[in-house]
Amino acid sequence: MALIPGTRILVLRALGLGDFLTAVPALRALRRACPGSELVLAAPRVLEPLVELARAADRVHDQTGLEHLGWPDDPPELGVNLHGRGPLSHRLLRTTGASRLVAFGCADAAHTGPAWDPDEHETARWCRLVGEVLGIDADPGDLGVVAPSIPGAVAEGAVLIHPGAAFGARRWPPDRFASVARRVAGAGHRVIVTGGPGELQLGRSVAALSGLGEDAVLAGRTDLLGLAATVAGARLVVCGDTGVAHLASAFSTPSVVLFGPTSPTRWGPPVDGPHTVIWHGTGGGDPWADEVDPALGRIGVQEVVERVEAVLSDTVR
Repeated sequence: MALIPGTRILVLRALGLGDFLTAVPALRALRRACPGSELVLAAPRVLEPLVELARAADRVHDQTGLEHLGWPDDPPELGVNLHGRGPLSHRLLRTTGASRLVAFGCADAAHTGPAWDPDEHETARWCRLVGEVLGIDADPGDLGVVAPSIPGAVAEGAVLIHPGAAFGARRWPPDRFASVARRVAGAGHRVIVTGGPGELQLGRSVAALSGLGEDAVLAGRTDLLGLAATVAGARLVVCGDTGVAHLASAFSTPSVVLFGPTSPTRWGPPVDGPHTVIWHGTGGGDPWADEVDPALGRIGVQEVVERVEAVLSDTVR
């Protein structure tokens, strides 16, 4: 049943790749409930190709962080905060003149709404918000994204090693990734090293330490859509708690994901998917710290290799 057909909805989620992908179920639920409405996502412009593939919004308003929103249109009927708990994100949406704010309760922003649960999984959190406030049925498992079709994709059937992460706390040491890559390649599997912009040297370092050739390094050489296609075509993804792990979930690509400062109960892949999580923490770490989190450091090469071998032995792609 339509909630408010023919209106404009502005959703704030001005964060990165993994953050966007965890919000996809809530965004889709909003679109289904509001046919004929325009749903605008305030998020980094670089995510636009994936937003289109996920059918998560009608268009993207370029926004990174919580600086001035610069909303150019008439006030939206709904301002939906899928960014955080407030107060800054609440206040930013109010600058648009939105008729109604959909957000978690925040006394500092004088807003009444559902209570924030710090231990809730990120995907379930936003589904609960739109469900409790708007009566929308949102399924946290609705994570699937259509794989991009890019001619000449080079990773079909490969094991993808992704050593990078936005912060050092979530970045497993490169020499350990290299050891895993060397063992996997030595077992006869094709291995590719990926990374985002600025991670070419990291990718080259991992490849050199593992004995892989330069042609195995895609780090820094693909745009976001190319990286997504690489993940979608891979046989297995080995990475930390980063956006690529969420791409693997979106494409149902088997993965081995290494967690450190943050519990996988909050940011991990679907428990019913083809994913393996390794975590030796208790929660409470700082995911934005510069140094490798102690819990992540406790993960050894042999443990990862054994998990990778188990997945490869059970996976035919």
